[in-house]
Amino acid sequence: MLQKIDFEDDFQDLHESRGHLLRPSYYWTIFKKRWPYFVLPFLLIATAGLAGAYLWPPTYLSEGKILVQSQQIPSELVRSTVTSAAQERIQVIQQRTMTRDNLIAIADKFQLFPEKRTLMSVTDLVELMKKKTKFAPVDIQLDFKQRSRADNPTIVFSVGFEYPDPAVAARVANELMTRILNEDLRDRTSRATDTTKFLAREVQRLQAENTALDNKIAQLKVAQGKSVSSTKGDQPSMLDQMKTELAQKSALYSDRHPLIQSLKRQIEALEKEAPPTTGADANAAGNIDALTTQQDALQKNLEAAAAKLAAARLGENLEKDQQSEKLEVIEQPTVPQDPIKPNRQKVAVLALLAALAAGAGLTFLKEISDTAIRRTSDIFSVVDSRLVVSIPYIVTTSETRRRKVRMIVGIVCSVLLIGAVLVGAYFFLPPLDLVVAKARVGLFR
Repeated sequence: MLQKIDFEDDFQDLHESRGHLLRPSYYWTIFKKRWPYFVLPFLLIATAGLAGAYLWPPTYLSEGKILVQSQQIPSELVRSTVTSAAQERIQVIQQRTMTRDNLIAIADKFQLFPEKRTLMSVTDLVELMKKKTKFAPVDIQLDFKQRSRADNPTIVFSVGFEYPDPAVAARVANELMTRILNEDLRDRTSRATDTTKFLAREVQRLQAENTALDNKIAQLKVAQGKSVSSTKGDQPSMLDQMKTELAQKSALYSDRHPLIQSLKRQIEALEKEAPPTTGADANAAGNIDALTTQQDALQKNLEAAAAKLAAARLGENLEKDQQSEKLEVIEQPTVPQDPIKPNRQKVAVLALLAALAAGAGLTFLKEISDTAIRRTSDIFSVVDSRLVVSIPYIVTTSETRRRKVRMIVGIVCSVLLIGAVLVGAYFFLPPLDLVVAKARVGLFR
């Protein structure tokens, strides 16, 4: 019985054993012969991939943006006592916000991950919260040069949270931003208050030392004045001289001036202290000069500390009134409309490519492992080429009829498939004008 064997090359290519690899008909013949090995893995992998792409739970990201706003009042008039850089403060605030206690408190407040929490420890929950929380700087492209803030350019960073429920993601992102703003305000106010308290203690210490020196100088002057009045009765007493000096200085300075207050304390000490009997005039004069020099230096330090204290109090009021550099919300977290992952189209395309690769790989693996004789090169491996003769194949009428029937059936199936696709698109897809409008918005947004 004669049987048709599909040779993939003819006897004209006896010396070109690999020329069939360049012809598309070779691959089409393999597909027709091994199509079950291609179709089965393709359908399995493609079905699993497409089902996974459209059944994968979505993840939504809700995020807002925070701007580091510069000081409202010019720094030439009032300087802030918080001198740390904005980048450093943001990193510190981020670390404080992402502490274990804060993350657990947020997870308990919004009842996050209810299905997973029964199977995970507290440490795993904290790590999951850190993974879902997003802090990222926003790169702002400016077409002009920074002039007034060359050393402190505009800083914007985003704060977001990923979650399967978009409404919960928005609430958690708002909670994170609120904690960040409160932490920044508390940190700056605390630093300014600590600076004011330190300078206030320093001023009190200098004032105490100044008062002690005033008392010593007053006692020495009382002793010196008594000695002078006993020898020179016609000269005015030390108390009268100091009162005269106080009257002269009062015309120039206010009552709160340190020099006026010092003279008043000395006069009070002279009036209260009983005059000593005798004293060494030379030693008393030398001690007074030394103490006076020491008091002058101490007075300068006191005035400098008082000026710094006044500036620190202004800076503290600046922080409390939120007129210094601060964080400002420029974009509030909202409920996201579209998920950030998965990218269903990308997953579907990758699944189809993997299905094609698996089907083609299995088909060619089966073809390579087949030892049947299909090409002239296979015959020549076992038979001498001079003994091989080409016999042409005669196509019968029944074969021609079957070929026409298969062609007609293929055309009908293609038409039915196209019609089914069009009907499904009509009933399940949105209107074409809406699709075009969405595409334009996405393109020009």
